[in-house]
Amino acid sequence: MPPAADRPTLSTTARMAINFGPLLLFFGASKLGKSLFESGRITGLADAEVASAVIGTAVFVVASLVAALWHWGKTRHLPAAMIFTTVIVVLFGGLTVWLQDKAFIQLKPSIIYGVFALLLFGGLATGRPTLQLVMGEALPGLTDAGWRLLTRNWAIFFLVLLAANEMARRMLGYDDWLSFKVWGVTVAIFVFTLAQGPLLARHGLKMD
Repeated sequence: MPPAADRPTLSTTARMAINFGPLLLFFGASKLGKSLFESGRITGLADAEVASAVIGTAVFVVASLVAALWHWGKTRHLPAAMIFTTVIVVLFGGLTVWLQDKAFIQLKPSIIYGVFALLLFGGLATGRPTLQLVMGEALPGLTDAGWRLLTRNWAIFFLVLLAANEMARRMLGYDDWLSFKVWGVTVAIFVFTLAQGPLLARHGLKMD
C-alpha cells in the first residue's frame, strides 16, 4: 500500500458519486420495488412497503460494495471510515433482506444511531476518541482536545438522530418516513458536518 502522500486522489465528481450514488440508487430502487409489487410483477413479499425496503436495501448494499471497490481500484486504499460504514451497511442490509420485517426496517436506523453513539461515548470514556481511530488520516493536525470535542459532538448528534427516527417512525406513514430517512437525515448530517468547521479550525486542522 503506497504512503498517504503518494496515493492517487479522487476527483470531486468521483467523491460525490461514491458518497451519494448509493443513496440515490437506494431511493430509486425503493420506489421501483413498491411499483413492481403493486403491479404484481414481484411476489413473495408481505406488502408494497416491505418490497420497497427489501429491493432498495439490496441495491444499496451492492452499490456500497461497488463504491468501495471503485475507491480501492482508483487509490489502492480504503479509509477506515469507509470500511466501517460498508461493514455496517452489509450487516444491517443483509438482516433487512433476510428478515423482511417492516418493524425492523424502521427500527434499524435507531439501532445504528444508538450503536454509533455508544461507540463514541465509549471511546471518550476510555480516553481513545473513536473518531480519531477511524478518521485520523482524514483530519491531519487535529489536536487531542479537538478529537475529544468532535467525538462528543457526533455522539450527541447520533442520539438526536435516534430520537428523531423514533418520532418519525411513529408519526409518519412509511413513504414519508422513508423520505425523512434518506433525504432529511442526509441534509442534517451535511449541515452538522459543516457546523463543525469552526471547531476544527480552532483545534489545528490542516487545510492543505
